[in-house]
Amino acid sequence: MEIQRIDCKKRYSEIVIHNNTVYLSGQVPWKCEDSDFITQTEEVFNLVQEQLIKAGSDKTKLLSLRIYIKDPNNYELMNSVFDKWIPDNCAPSRATIGNVIFPNPKWQIEVVVIAAL
Repeated sequence: MEIQRIDCKKRYSEIVIHNNTVYLSGQVPWKCEDSDFITQTEEVFNLVQEQLIKAGSDKTKLLSLRIYIKDPNNYELMNSVFDKWIPDNCAPSRATIGNVIFPNPKWQIEVVVIAAL
């Protein structure tokens, strides 16, 4: 089976495709890292969608999400953004991890995705 790597860097690839499965590296806020949690969350979910489209997939094909948040008190805010973003009847398996210390202290959220092609 062929492994396809998209936007491959020295230490990671943004997207890896294998066996009709898409794996995204963690998506973090880049454009609005100085903004509030909701704005960062919207940006990250939009980045996920952009990466999935680049891979030939989309958010209706999500299999699994791991959501990392700095402040667990933002869990319901994250859910409010997620609920608007995810299409009906397309919810993936999901885990949310709180109290995360990110390499960039301005980041408040990171999302790791596995999707079908």
